[in-house]
Amino acid sequence: MTTCIQTSRPATLHVMWKTVSEDCNLACDYCYYSTAGGHPQQPIRVMDTELLERFIAQYMKRSSGIATFSWQGGEPLLAGLSYFEQMISFQAKYAPPHTMISNALQTNGTLIHEKWAKFFKRYNFLVGISLDGPEPIHDAHRVTGSGKGSYDLVMRGIRHLQNEGVEYSILTVIHEDNVTKPDELMAFYLEHTFPNIQFIPCMDFVSQKSDVAGRFRITPEQYGVFLCRTFDLWYNGGYPELPIRIFENMLLVFMHREAELCVHNSCCPKMMVLETNGDAYPCDFFIDEEHRLGNIGQTDLETLLTSPVYDDFLLMKPNMNESCYKCEYLSFCNGGCPRNRNWLDVHDRTEVDYFCRSYKMFYSYAYERMILLANRLKSEQMLEFRKSAKPLPGRNDPCLCGSGKKFKSCCQPL
Repeated sequence: MTTCIQTSRPATLHVMWKTVSEDCNLACDYCYYSTAGGHPQQPIRVMDTELLERFIAQYMKRSSGIATFSWQGGEPLLAGLSYFEQMISFQAKYAPPHTMISNALQTNGTLIHEKWAKFFKRYNFLVGISLDGPEPIHDAHRVTGSGKGSYDLVMRGIRHLQNEGVEYSILTVIHEDNVTKPDELMAFYLEHTFPNIQFIPCMDFVSQKSDVAGRFRITPEQYGVFLCRTFDLWYNGGYPELPIRIFENMLLVFMHREAELCVHNSCCPKMMVLETNGDAYPCDFFIDEEHRLGNIGQTDLETLLTSPVYDDFLLMKPNMNESCYKCEYLSFCNGGCPRNRNWLDVHDRTEVDYFCRSYKMFYSYAYERMILLANRLKSEQMLEFRKSAKPLPGRNDPCLCGSGKKFKSCCQPL
C-alpha cells in the first residue's frame, strides 16, 4: 500500500477557502455543496477579518517560499472586491521575503466585470469558469434563482477576462445533456479558443453528508464513450490543439511524471478547506462533522495538520479495492476518488470508483496513440537539450526524462 501520511510537515500546504460558505447566485441542480437555491443569505457570509488575518499570518510563517490559495464557494465573488483587496494586503503583509504567492478562484462567471478582471490581472489570479457547453446545454442546469439561464452572463464575464489578459480555464460538468455530444462540445471549445478544459463527471451528492452514497447522473459506459470520442477529436493526428486535463494527465504518466488531478494522483493532496466560521476540513468533498479537523479560531494550524482525523482521511485513497492492485491501468488512475467508492455500500471506501469502467475504456482506447505522442514529445525535449550544450548523461547514467532507465536504453537513441 502507498503511504500517504506525511510524517514531516509538507513544504507546501494548499488552502481552499469556502469564501462565502454555501451562498451562490445560481441554482445549479447538480451542485454538491451550495443549498442557497440562487438566493444567497443577506448579508453575505465571509470570514471575520481578524480570523482571516490570523490564519494568513500562521500560514505564511510555515509557507517555505510557496503559498497557494484557492477561493471557492458558493460563488466567491459575492464577497465583494474590497474583501479580496484586503486579503491581498494580508498576504503581502505576512509573506516572508521572496515568497511565491499563487491565487486561484473558481467562479460561475456571472458577476465578473471590468474591475474584477483588472484585479485578477494585477495579482495574477488563475480564474476557473464553470461552463457546460453551448447555450442550450449550459442553461439546462446552470440557472439563476428565478430559473433564467446564465449562459450570456458567463460569456460576458469571459470576455472581460480575455480583454484584460487574465489566465483562465473552463470547468465542464459532464451530465445527461452533454455526455452524448462530445463533437458539439469540442467544436464549441475550438470556436472560442478556450485555453484549458477540465471535465467533471456529474455526481449528485452532498459534501456535508459524506456518509450518504452518491447518485450518478451518467453511467460509466456513457462517460467512457464520451472520453474516447473526445480523445479522437483532441488527438488531432498527434498534435493536440486544446489542453484537456484528463488527457494531459494520462500523457504525464507516459512522460514519467505523476498525474496532477487529485482524482488520479496516488495520494490525496495535503490541503485545508476553510469554512467562513473557521472550521477546517481535509477536502471539500468531505465537509461534515466526521472529517472536521477543528477550528482555526480555537486551534493553531500545526495542531490541525497533525490531527488523527487527517491521518485517517489520507489513508482512504491508498486503501483501494484488491482488484485495483492487479489493474494494468493503476498508474493512470490510482484507484480514483474515495468519494466515488461507496456507491454500493455507504460505509465502504474500498469499492472500485464508480467510473472505473469509464477509465478503463478510455485508457485502453488511447494507449497506443498516447505512447506515440509521448515519444514525439520526448524526442523534441532531447533535441532541445542537445541544442542547449548541456552535458548529456553517460550511457549507463539515469535518463534525464525521469524514467529510471539507463540513458542508453531510453532517450539516447531518440
